[in-house]
Amino acid sequence: MIRSISRLAGVSSLAALCLSVAAVAQQAQQAQQEQQPAADASQQAPAAPAPTGPPTFPKPDPANFTATTPSRAIVDAFLNTSWGYDESRIWQVEAILKTQEEGFSKVIVFVGDKNGKDKPFRFPFIVLPDGKHMIFGEDIYPFGDHPYAEHRAMMQERADGPYRGSAAKDLEIVEFADLQCPHCKAAQANMDQLAVDFPKARIVFQNYPLPMHPEAHRAADFGACVAKQGGSSAFFTYVSSVFDGQDGLATPDGATLTLNAAVTKAGQDPTKIAACADLPATKATVDASVQLAKDSNINETPTLVVNGRQIPANVPYETLKKIVEFQMGLDGIQK
Repeated sequence: MIRSISRLAGVSSLAALCLSVAAVAQQAQQAQQEQQPAADASQQAPAAPAPTGPPTFPKPDPANFTATTPSRAIVDAFLNTSWGYDESRIWQVEAILKTQEEGFSKVIVFVGDKNGKDKPFRFPFIVLPDGKHMIFGEDIYPFGDHPYAEHRAMMQERADGPYRGSAAKDLEIVEFADLQCPHCKAAQANMDQLAVDFPKARIVFQNYPLPMHPEAHRAADFGACVAKQGGSSAFFTYVSSVFDGQDGLATPDGATLTLNAAVTKAGQDPTKIAACADLPATKATVDASVQLAKDSNINETPTLVVNGRQIPANVPYETLKKIVEFQMGLDGIQK
């Protein structure tokens, strides 16, 4: 086991931050449901009445708490930080067990819905000896009563892309996006609404061109130069135009036309921007943004980091807004 843990640490980095455990647990529940064989429609029994109340969890057995760390209070604090935005979610810490590896503890949590809408499920994970990270599946996630603090500091120090909103970093929303990514284009409605609903937020754009999109890095290079020569306002005009014409990025020639049109719309000279985009310093700027995403264990776009907490940028807006407001409360920030 220790070798596999070391390999995971090397790949993911113990300092890596992943998506919220709320999303992970929902995926686990969905996978559990998908494993159930589908019955023939003609043989299905009438559906049972939907539950109308919270599930009854089994009483925890003291014999299942053999590890000295983490404490049940720390686990509860961690889950409240991760899931507290969802008023319907309830849980019970069922076990905190020693493992064969010194310092590694297995935690088992029962999770349910107080309204009885969702089927209860078990959420098991391993807490690492440092007490600041956990393993779920094959990934490493932040853990503890303040799991996002380390990555909030990382973003405040290194997220240096163009921004809109406040110059202060009390509420910092960092968007990692790929200009050739259709999901990133779709998420812009959420980003625009966040800017309206949270005028005190600093909303930062970090380029994260993915290898699967052949014109994404060139689009990012152009964007970095637009920001350098025209400022953040010009950059966001450029980004909006690129997303509007995203289909043009399908071919190299189409990408040239699309990017030049976006540069012009942003009030910049396409010839100067193209020359700037070819400079090693420009590519280094984009590469540094990509490295920040990798150091944060972000492996998909679009992803937001809200004061250190990762959220998919294209979740339903009301859910996104609720999570941002909840994180603000945790950090003592007035809207």
